[in-house]
Amino acid sequence: MINKKKVYRLCKELGLLRPQRKVRPKHPKRLARNRVVTGPNQLWETDVKYGYIEGERRFFFIMSVLDVYDRSVVASHIGLSATGKDAALTLGNALWERKLLHSDHRLVIRTDNGPQFIADVFEEACSRYGVEHERIPARTPNKNAHIEAFHRLLEDECLSLHEFETYGEGYEQVAKYMEFYNEHDPDALVS
Repeated sequence: MINKKKVYRLCKELGLLRPQRKVRPKHPKRLARNRVVTGPNQLWETDVKYGYIEGERRFFFIMSVLDVYDRSVVASHIGLSATGKDAALTLGNALWERKLLHSDHRLVIRTDNGPQFIADVFEEACSRYGVEHERIPARTPNKNAHIEAFHRLLEDECLSLHEFETYGEGYEQVAKYMEFYNEHDPDALVS
């Protein structure tokens, strides 16, 4: 009896293994660091939240972009998928909303390491828009605390209160909540 580990070790000792290719990412990973935010449009955080459609027995996705300074939702994507392309479009919509699309303003967007945010299309959008993209280390959601807190509010005050029968119903309720959240003082909601 011989197992795969022993075969690998013996092949390595005999020099029979082919060299492994080195994977070099196109876009270097910038780790999140502590920042002092003194005004709007300096640091945005984004993440994905899942909602459930009971009537269709499937999930839908909510991708929100939150300004850390004033805790407002700058832009969001609500859809049946959340891809890198969706993340790039949402970032473009957020920049358009804040009139930063063609400005020299230096903005930082912080994300986790989800597949939407490590996708080439999202990284290329960040480069094209002149946005610095930083990612939090794995298993450290506290580095993305503001968007995590907002998504907790979204869960407690919207998603858990409704049993959606259709995607349209879920979309409508989440959009209403986002509007409500932005019109009211977020600090009052957290307190």
